[in-house]
Amino acid sequence: MQNRRSLGTEKEKLAVRYLEEQGATVLAKNFYFRGGELDLIIKDGEYVCFVEVKYRKSMSFGTPEAAVTTAKQRKIIHGARLFLYQNHYGSDTPCRFDVISVYQEEITWIKNAFELNTW
Repeated sequence: MQNRRSLGTEKEKLAVRYLEEQGATVLAKNFYFRGGELDLIIKDGEYVCFVEVKYRKSMSFGTPEAAVTTAKQRKIIHGARLFLYQNHYGSDTPCRFDVISVYQEEITWIKNAFELNTW
């Protein structure tokens, strides 16, 4: 039986392959900050995208994307601000918050899953 971290790593690798196939460029993986982690940071066209990867093998607890709660969104937004600051992106950098939903082996890329003004 796989532990949660190794399963998460496996699904993040699957998401990276998928995003690259869609033409995105990965800027960073597992960006850690006090209070959380950003799974993936990508460049999609003009956008710097902060991507949360969520996996479910069953829908017993809802869809994968339903796990990106308002509290989780706040952490992602905080981490995004830190990443942009630390990497010298300007305040005019177009950003987006996306979710990669993995249900069993089906991948769905939800662009603009939530916005900065969600809180």
